[in-house]
Amino acid sequence: MPNNFDKKKIDILLIEDSPGDVRLTKEALNEIKMDSELYIVNDGLEAYAFLLKKGKYQNVPTPDLILLDLNLPRMDGRELLELIKEQESLKSIPVIVLSTSNDQEDVNKLYMLQANCYLTKPVDFLGFVELMKAIEMFWLRLVLLPSKSVKK
Repeated sequence: MPNNFDKKKIDILLIEDSPGDVRLTKEALNEIKMDSELYIVNDGLEAYAFLLKKGKYQNVPTPDLILLDLNLPRMDGRELLELIKEQESLKSIPVIVLSTSNDQEDVNKLYMLQANCYLTKPVDFLGFVELMKAIEMFWLRLVLLPSKSVKK
């Protein structure tokens, strides 16, 4: 099966304010042994600073994939997604929205804002593991992602 990356790890930015969901995501990635480097920010403003490499984030890599929660402090996920997709250097990064909401209005709004995928968060560990397996299979093994040079 083809692999998108010849490098050793994929860089994933998790934008999540719930410590429990951060822990579940870390444990699920560890469980499936995804070859990734996980970067975590807890609110929308920090995420935007990370993506723009501002302040303490000057030396972070550009993520290959973004996992975005919707309900974030200081700037919510909807606002952040809109900024990401307006920014020439960021808009090619795939953004997977992970939300507890399955409200059709939320789903429609996020796709209008150019989310690449909208997934409902599982509430248990096994569900999170299955979700991460599906993300790995689709986004990291099947889909051809843009190269880092496109994002500059």
